[in-house]
Amino acid sequence: MGWLDRKYVVGVHPGHFYLWKEHNPTAGDGARMSAVRYLQVGVIMDNTTFPNRPARAANEERMSEIILPHQTNGYGTMFGGDVMALMDKAAAIAALRFCRLPIVTASTERIDFRTPIGQGEIVEAFSRVIYVGRSSMVVRVHLFAEHPLIGDRRLCTTGYFSMVAINREGGPAPVVPQLLLLDDDAHAEHAVGAEIHAAIAARRNSRTTGRS
Repeated sequence: MGWLDRKYVVGVHPGHFYLWKEHNPTAGDGARMSAVRYLQVGVIMDNTTFPNRPARAANEERMSEIILPHQTNGYGTMFGGDVMALMDKAAAIAALRFCRLPIVTASTERIDFRTPIGQGEIVEAFSRVIYVGRSSMVVRVHLFAEHPLIGDRRLCTTGYFSMVAINREGGPAPVVPQLLLLDDDAHAEHAVGAEIHAAIAARRNSRTTGRS
């Protein structure tokens, strides 16, 4: 059990994450713990696999830029490679802010290009860690385009990236934090991330079996 800040105490029980609000910050430990309110605020995934890991929710990260002529093709739309590079940066930011460890991109997974992005449009990437393994994270990235004068926005691309935490020497990192799921959307995206993580593992195992 440890402090989140001066007003809250956090505790972990099998499969769940609990938060208690402190009513009397100046009281001793006994009085403090006898005057708390019990709140269940989320569910930790994979708590039984790595019971000593810290737990945290993943924030939705945002980054924006405007599309310049050198980023577009002969049709005046953004190069697919530049789209993927922008999404990879967004995925990296989400993974770094979640685990606070050095990370690398292990693979790009399913990417759906829905509509093109034009020169001069504002693009905004929304990225979030949706699944964690031992040292790996699946990050979902939505990319929106916005007309700078009208303000119309549309979803252009959705992609999933597998990011892996490493140590400062480039070797395997300690385990990343457990993922705390706070709402139905987080649960739904976690299920998608679990499918992607399983597909990555199956692909890796298939290559290993083929070499043996």
